[in-house]
Order: sequence, then C-alpha cells, then structure tokens
Amino acid sequence: MYINGEALIGDGNEVAHIDLLIGDKEGPIGQAFANALANPVEKHTPLFAVVAPNMVCKPITMLLPKVSIQNLDDTTKIFGPAQRAVAMAVSDCVEDGTIMKEMVEDICILCGVFIHPEAEDPDKIYEYNYEATKLAIKRAFADEPSIEEILAKKDSLKHPFFYR
Repeated sequence: MYINGEALIGDGNEVAHIDLLIGDKEGPIGQAFANALANPVEKHTPLFAVVAPNMVCKPITMLLPKVSIQNLDDTTKIFGPAQRAVAMAVSDCVEDGTIMKEMVEDICILCGVFIHPEAEDPDKIYEYNYEATKLAIKRAFADEPSIEEILAKKDSLKHPFFYR
C-alpha cells in the first residue's frame, strides 16, 4: 500500500510541480525506489534528497527529474536548490508531525520534480519546490483531495497548460 500527493506552486519558469508516492520500504514503493536507483534513465538521473552532502533526509527520499537534464546548468538546478528544497520539506514534515518520527526508517518517498529548462532564479526554485513538496506530503497524509472535492470542482477548475 502507498499514498500519493501532488502540488503545483509558483509561477513563471521557476514554477514547481511535485508528484510523490510514499510507501513502505518493503512494499512496491520500496521496490520502485531500489529499481530507480539501480536502473537510472539517461538524462533523468535519480538522486537522494539531501540537506547537505553526507546528510540525507529521512524518510529516505529520491528525486526523479521529470524533465531531461540536458547540460550542467540543468544539473545544477536539480542537484542544488531543488534537491535541498525537497530534503528540507521532508525534514520539516517530520519535525511538525505530518510524518511521524516512528515511521521514518520504515518508509521511503519517490518525488517527481519538475524544473523548467529556462528557470533561472535558484532562490525561487528552492522556495517553490520546498512549498510544493511540503504541500504534496501534507495532502498525501490527509488523503486530499477527497473524491467529493474532485467531483464538486472538476467542471469549474482550469488546467494551467490546457485551456479548454
């Protein structure tokens, strides 16, 4: 069994979109976690969320870039502000009780991270990815949105990249 969360925060090229799965290390999410690390896809290198080098966050979290890493500039965005943002959001969710401390050694998080190739501001990349990750985790543990909310709002909401 696993839970999932999603959040979009920010605007412009620095917009952050997070999709995540949280589950037991011994279950399908744990297997997917190990497979992602053992079988990286070219230009979509998975990486651990770290507060700083030699300091992974817990629960262990893996960033999965949703956009191809094309060059050193792209690499610096994901292996810098985005990586720290996700790690800090996970750590803060443990600190505030959203994720119980008792479960940090038993679960893992797969975190899809969108970084626009034309994003330029590392502070905004950090801020938006931090907020999006924290919101996605909170939504995952709260089972949000509910099916009632989805059905109530589905015909009135607009998608930011599809205008029909």
